[in-house]
Amino acid sequence: PETPSEFRVEKSRADATLTLSNGTSVHGCFFISGNSRTHAGPEGVKDVLNSETGFFPFDSTRSDGSTTILYNRDHLVLVKLEDQDEPRRDPDYEIATKKIVTMLMSNGTRLHGSVRISRPHGSDRLSDFARGPEAFRYLETDAATYIINVHHLVELAEEPLAS
Repeated sequence: PETPSEFRVEKSRADATLTLSNGTSVHGCFFISGNSRTHAGPEGVKDVLNSETGFFPFDSTRSDGSTTILYNRDHLVLVKLEDQDEPRRDPDYEIATKKIVTMLMSNGTRLHGSVRISRPHGSDRLSDFARGPEAFRYLETDAATYIINVHHLVELAEEPLAS
C-alpha cells in the first residue's frame, strides 16, 4: 500500500458559481482545506481567493463532465456561494458592525445586502470597509451569500437600517 505524502493536503469541495468579467457564469467547486493557515477552523472560499494573486483552480461542471480550470482572480467579478453560512464561521461575525448596502459591480449587476465590518469602534464605517486590505469580501443577501471582488466594485452606498 502506498503511504500518503506528508505534503498532501486533504481538500474538500465548496460549490459555487463564478461570474467573470467577460459575462460568463461558471458553476463548479473550489478546493478548500480542512484547516486554514490564517485562522482557527476550516478554510473558506474567501480565504482561498485572498491567499494570493493570479490564478486559482476551479472544478468546472460541464455537460461532458467536470474539469479543473485555472481562472484569473483579476477577472472574477463575484462568487455566489452554495454554503450561505461561510461568513458566520468568522469569529468576529456576531460583534462586527453590520451595514446595509447597495453595490454596483463593473458588469452592471446591482446587489443589495449586508456587509460586516470587523474594526474598532470609530473605524467601522463603510469607507473603512471600502479601504480594507482584502480584495474579496462577503455580501449577504436574503437569497444568497456572495464574495465580491472590490476591484470590480463601481459604486458602494449605505442604506438606512430598517427599524
